[in-house]
Amino acid sequence: MNVILREDIAGVGRRGDIVTVADGHARNYLLPRGLAFLATDGAVAQANAMRRRRDLREAADRESARNVAEALTTKTFTIKAKSGNEGRLFGSVTTSDIAGALATQAGVTLDRKKVVAQPIRTTGNHTAVVRLHADVECTIKINVVG
Repeated sequence: MNVILREDIAGVGRRGDIVTVADGHARNYLLPRGLAFLATDGAVAQANAMRRRRDLREAADRESARNVAEALTTKTFTIKAKSGNEGRLFGSVTTSDIAGALATQAGVTLDRKKVVAQPIRTTGNHTAVVRLHADVECTIKINVVG
């Protein structure tokens, strides 16, 4: 059965895509929950408009993410943590701490899941990768002080 998706569905497709799914999947899951509607001639034109809007929105999001990435790569973010005499931290600096530092020092609010880094257990300079968009990643510099 051909349906047009109203939302992104993992393993099936993205919003506005015309996909062929099993009849039972469409009747029992997608259509009753409002996740899709039947692909009629008029609905296909509507799906094309949905895809165009999605592409324009994604292009704008990608461009703004690139601008934020350029701003983040030039800065060094400082995180304070309790440490011992030899530079070992009591605990560690986690991705949520890094996301908090980005919010306070750069004004960029991110989910901690967008930050890719191993827990930092020593003072000094470190790096982390931030995924701002599906196509945009940047490496940030982190200075952990005791």
